[in-house]
Amino acid sequence: MSDKKESAPAATLTREKLIDYLNEDLSREYQAIIAYVNYSQVLKGAQYMNIADELAIHATEELAHAIAIANHIDYLGGMPTATPKPVKTSEKNEEMLRFDLENETVTIANYRRRIKQCDELNEYAIGESIREILMQEQDHLIALATALGIDPPNPGIAD
Repeated sequence: MSDKKESAPAATLTREKLIDYLNEDLSREYQAIIAYVNYSQVLKGAQYMNIADELAIHATEELAHAIAIANHIDYLGGMPTATPKPVKTSEKNEEMLRFDLENETVTIANYRRRIKQCDELNEYAIGESIREILMQEQDHLIALATALGIDPPNPGIAD
């Protein structure tokens, strides 16, 4: 009799499943582009002007992320989605920034998971590309938390 505990077999990750996950990421990048464009233009008040300018820069960075993720999906043999996740809007500055912070937190957790999945499938180049994206997303998270006067949340990793 073995002392080892039997565990349920892990679901096998496939290229097709990775494509699905990357399409979810792409939808989040589209969401971020739209949100950053919108929020950068509607934030009001002198104390928000610096972050409004920063959000406009974030929008262009998110576009570069979307292009990279779409490229990876195509490389893997998939069709990049054209549908963004829903964008929350508000007329309150702090709410807009909190929506962005929430989205960045989810994005970071998912990209951390995606890197592990890419490595599992020996897609090291895609993993490296996502690591570069992840660094910018973490910078976005820090900028948003700073604008809100809070510590950056720990995104953890998506399950």
